[in-house]
Amino acid sequence: MAFDNYFKLEFEAKNINESFARSVVAVFCTELKPTISEINDVKTAVSEAVTNAIVHGYQNKGGQIVLEAGITGNTLDIVVKDTGVGISDIDMALQPFFTTKSDEEHSGMGFTLMDSFMDCMEVKQNTPSGLIVHLKKVIKG
Repeated sequence: MAFDNYFKLEFEAKNINESFARSVVAVFCTELKPTISEINDVKTAVSEAVTNAIVHGYQNKGGQIVLEAGITGNTLDIVVKDTGVGISDIDMALQPFFTTKSDEEHSGMGFTLMDSFMDCMEVKQNTPSGLIVHLKKVIKG
């Protein structure tokens, strides 16, 4: 897909980089003149996607996360990729309250939050391992 503007960033799967990732996407989409609400939606969704990769994909053991974002017209496309352990049953993982970390402070609402704040969300297996989370938001400004 050809974008009007695009970036690709790779960073370590560390908790400290979650806020960096969401800030980068928030600044990137300012050319679309989003409302504060739209920026907050994007930041929340990116935060959830990156945190899921760190906590579930890499199990807090490190790895690399690839973050891509592109703008076409007034649409923001975001892709978060990891090569962690992946998910054996994506349909089950997309259900509210599903978590693999029930003994910890995880609600199982990450994908549900991403889906509720974005106009479109797709989750698929990465090859050879990990996940690809594709988020899309039409910015109305």
